[in-house]
Amino acid sequence: MMTYWTMTATGREHLKLAHGDVPVPGPREVLVKVGAAALNFRDRLAIDDGLTMVFPETGPFVPGSDMAGTVVAVGAAVERWQPGDRVISVSLPGWIDGSGPGDALLGGPEALGSGYFPGVFSEYVVLDQEWVVSAPANLTDAEASALPMAGLTAWTALVERGRLRAGQTVLVQGTGGVSLFGLQIAAAHGAKVIVTSGDDAKLARAAALGADHGINRNSRDWVQAVHELTAGHGADHILEIVGGAHLARSLEAAAVGGHVSLIGVLGGFEFAGKISDLARKKLTLHGIQVGHRRSLEELVRAVDQAGISPVIDTAYPHTELPEALDHMTRGPFGKVVLTFP
Repeated sequence: MMTYWTMTATGREHLKLAHGDVPVPGPREVLVKVGAAALNFRDRLAIDDGLTMVFPETGPFVPGSDMAGTVVAVGAAVERWQPGDRVISVSLPGWIDGSGPGDALLGGPEALGSGYFPGVFSEYVVLDQEWVVSAPANLTDAEASALPMAGLTAWTALVERGRLRAGQTVLVQGTGGVSLFGLQIAAAHGAKVIVTSGDDAKLARAAALGADHGINRNSRDWVQAVHELTAGHGADHILEIVGGAHLARSLEAAAVGGHVSLIGVLGGFEFAGKISDLARKKLTLHGIQVGHRRSLEELVRAVDQAGISPVIDTAYPHTELPEALDHMTRGPFGKVVLTFP
């Protein structure tokens, strides 16, 4: 028997901790004993507001997209894995490389735990053998579970799409999971890192992780501060976590030829900015939807080689998902994760 979280409708009041039989993998599937599952802002939007969620006619489904665990059984046709392998999930199943599936009307692929695909907030999960990759050898399950969405989003923005180079300046906004991964990835590549936050204590912790400069956005104009810290050059890469009208400020802060990666929706789903900034600075605006499996595999290798340790704010027992969601709403420093026995 196992425990798992299910939903039948939008709203946290519909989250239920259920009990059932451990599933049996199909011919091309693996059964994974989950060690930890990371929470993302997307999970809160999906659970509370129904973002990108579809409720299947077959009944309740399990939310959550990011997990790390150990393969305990494999189907007869599985070639990639064997029992005992440590793995992490691919948040967007089916996107192996390139531009990925999708169309002009609906956009890119859906995530695990969206209703289109099963989720991972469960003691055991069955996944297609193509939907997992090897976990970093040097990380715990809690740390490794942070890579599939937060880590890969930062990697896609800076390395896969942005072609980050040593000596460039990277600006990350806030101290959530994606931002701190961006800080660590940028520092490992020899880039200079600027962090903005409204909390001096968090800025001090970011400095201890390798940030070169911290800007308290409540104490001064952060765009002006970026210009001053870079002697007028601006930021070569910006992880735009807020979104909405805040994007306009990032365009102001960006360097000529800079890359602005639009990631977050804290400021809303409609964004604004000056065409003059885009054109005169010859900026590249990237829309980031996590990333593909090949990039996740490259991130895993980089994490092991560079010795990057994902920042875990708090780990909750898997039975305390509502409390973990509340914690994430308060603004953690790094990731909030669930741990499984």
